[in-house]
Amino acid sequence: MEVSGFMPNKWTATALGIWIQCICGASYTFSIYSSALKSSQAYDQSTLDTVSVFKDIGANAGIISGFLYSAVTPPAPRWAFVGPWVVHAAGATQCFLGYIFIWAAVSGVIDRPPVPAMCFFMFLAAHAQTFFNTANVVTGVHNFVHYSGTIVGIMKGYLGLSGALLIQVYNTSCNGDPSNFLLMLAVLPTLLSIMFMWFVRIDKTKSSNEMKHLNSLSALAVIVAFYLMVVIILNNTFSLSSWTRFFTFSILLILLAAPLAIAINAQREDFRESSPSFLTEKSHVVNKLKSMDAEDSVEYHELPRDESQTVAVSNSRIPQATNVLEAIRTINFWLLFLAMVCGMGSGLATINNMSQLGQSLGYTATETKTFVSLWSIWNFLGRFGAGYTSDFLLHSYGWARPLLMAITLMIMSGGHIVIASGFSGNLYVGSILVGICYGSQWSLMPTITSEIFGLEHMGTIFNTIAIASPLGSYIFSVRVIGYIYDREAAGEHGSCSGTHCFVISFLVMAVVAFLGSLVAAALFFRTRRFYRLALQRRVECVS
Repeated sequence: MEVSGFMPNKWTATALGIWIQCICGASYTFSIYSSALKSSQAYDQSTLDTVSVFKDIGANAGIISGFLYSAVTPPAPRWAFVGPWVVHAAGATQCFLGYIFIWAAVSGVIDRPPVPAMCFFMFLAAHAQTFFNTANVVTGVHNFVHYSGTIVGIMKGYLGLSGALLIQVYNTSCNGDPSNFLLMLAVLPTLLSIMFMWFVRIDKTKSSNEMKHLNSLSALAVIVAFYLMVVIILNNTFSLSSWTRFFTFSILLILLAAPLAIAINAQREDFRESSPSFLTEKSHVVNKLKSMDAEDSVEYHELPRDESQTVAVSNSRIPQATNVLEAIRTINFWLLFLAMVCGMGSGLATINNMSQLGQSLGYTATETKTFVSLWSIWNFLGRFGAGYTSDFLLHSYGWARPLLMAITLMIMSGGHIVIASGFSGNLYVGSILVGICYGSQWSLMPTITSEIFGLEHMGTIFNTIAIASPLGSYIFSVRVIGYIYDREAAGEHGSCSGTHCFVISFLVMAVVAFLGSLVAAALFFRTRRFYRLALQRRVECVS
């Protein structure tokens, strides 16, 4: 039986979810329009930073999107038509309202709004990102529960690339006008998410070729990232003509269309598997698996969340559902949260201060701009690579995912030390190490959350833990880096040059990342039995 047309299933949900991820990371493009916002609204730097803080809060405080997802997806809804599209619709509404008001203020269409109103518009615009991200990531984990690390890595990876992708749109079609870019941010993500949100749905049908097609999507993501890296370096090194930018952008669009081709191919194979002849061959295997499940349903397993928590589940791969209030009463939640404060917080503080770092260490403006632009590539490699690698290590060697989190945080500590050292070329090495390890936390944290606390309330719990990112960024950016930089620059007319400007700050963050590694190691020891039993259970079912 062949597929005669475009049909919604988990593969089309994945492909179109990828497209939405590619255009929903507008919060990463603040530097494009921040100068226009500052000048048009007559802000000083402190006021602009205040507006930027609300952007960071909005982009990371996704608790509401998590609650909404839990409320409108199975088994919660009473109406069959309710699903992840509701979360997308809420995100699209916020995206349009937030950016359209910012565009109107910058363009002079409306009178200059008060600073609190602009902070609210910025929060609303950035907050939309959490709705898009929650709908796509959590749906992906539901659809590919046995390869959750890979699918989270793909979705989070494309979100990490979205900033660079949107900047390519700006370079190609906005004629260097930030106000045009703001209008595009209001319209493009809104229209695309509304067009595609109907196809993003939970589809738990099983197929034998899941990893094969996920590997194809993974390989394509790496190709897109490599291509973007080449384009970014060319743009920052040479002055490209408009037709050259249009040509390179056209190739990028072709690459971004490829996930749909992979999805259609996967859909065809799934339909072949569902043909009568194929189903007859598989019936004995299915009956055997059902009988195994019936025999083992009365057992099982102790999940090491807290000493008092023992639950009976029919499949240790999917633990007992835990809501956010129950989760925050467990030690594992706070271990994961603290590790993310150390990892995400110090990583975000690094990119927030990359320009000042480059200036103080004597890097040229072009070099510094390249560091900032390429951060999205290192961020992608961390998000995608950690998801894919954690699945490989778990399925091949039984390594629990928190172990990889501990390793990446240890490497991040080394990256901070490299930046603090101030040797020639230190930002080249340091930004790569910190960027990759920072991105890996965004992939590992949601996956670990789904496995420890279950899928039913995954969106709410991982978005609650994500608050660690702006919290850590505030502590390390303002209270550590900002305070020490201002102290060192006190006698230098407000600016600081030399390694002494940041050496103490990044040594502090190296210690913090090392402590985060120890916390993640503690989480590993608390959960390794659960992961071992989960893997053993899956192997028994397959055999």
